[in-house]
Amino acid sequence: MERVRGKKALVTGAAQGLGAATAQMLARHGARVLLTDINEAGAQEVADSINLEHGSEVAWGFRHDATIAADWEAAIDRAGRLMDGLSVLVNNAGMVRTGSIEDLDLDQWHHVMQVNTDSVFLGCKLALPLLRESQPASIINLSSIAGLMASPNLAAYNASKAAVWLLTKSVALLAAKKGWDIRCNSVHPTFIRTPMLDDLRGDRDEAEALARLAKQVPLGRLGDPDDVAYAVLYLASDESRFVTASEFKIDGGISAV
Repeated sequence: MERVRGKKALVTGAAQGLGAATAQMLARHGARVLLTDINEAGAQEVADSINLEHGSEVAWGFRHDATIAADWEAAIDRAGRLMDGLSVLVNNAGMVRTGSIEDLDLDQWHHVMQVNTDSVFLGCKLALPLLRESQPASIINLSSIAGLMASPNLAAYNASKAAVWLLTKSVALLAAKKGWDIRCNSVHPTFIRTPMLDDLRGDRDEAEALARLAKQVPLGRLGDPDDVAYAVLYLASDESRFVTASEFKIDGGISAV
């Protein structure tokens, strides 16, 4: 079933992890996808694999630093020219840095906010004109369960992802007030098997560190990238046409503990 047939999507941070899984999921269900990443070769490799499976001119890779406005303008222009519009924006690019407020310096704080929050602000702001031309449209912002639950050792990450959560609601309410058929929702994963987990485990033994993380999850396991990608697929599709300003927890129950 092609749940997003005819949709035109831009996915940031798509060279690996959740971004790659999301791009693959959207293409599998009928969307065309522009995959952007600061790692252009990685994004193009994922795009090539999508085209090999689904046919040519389904996916494209593009170098894009999501913290830079000019790069956003170029990516949006590329989406418009390659796909003749943009109806789905997935703001996925992000990073994690551990550290308490005592440990972090101001430059480290600013860097996390720039990558995790400024990128979403720029994407939402600069993509709105093209999204308005392709209604109904959907913006999906990747936050984190750490945007809803605090940790003493994730000061900057907590703050950056909480900002994404409420920025999402503000964008959604603006679109509704203006009468635009553009929905905006946030997705909040917990521990998912992606390269970002390496930053959380540090130099600890991988098997031991992942087992400790899994024990924190009521379902007793880590999530897979497709667990998140399926939520994004739903929000990108017209199945979610009455869903906006909402947050979707993909957390195995951890936020209920």
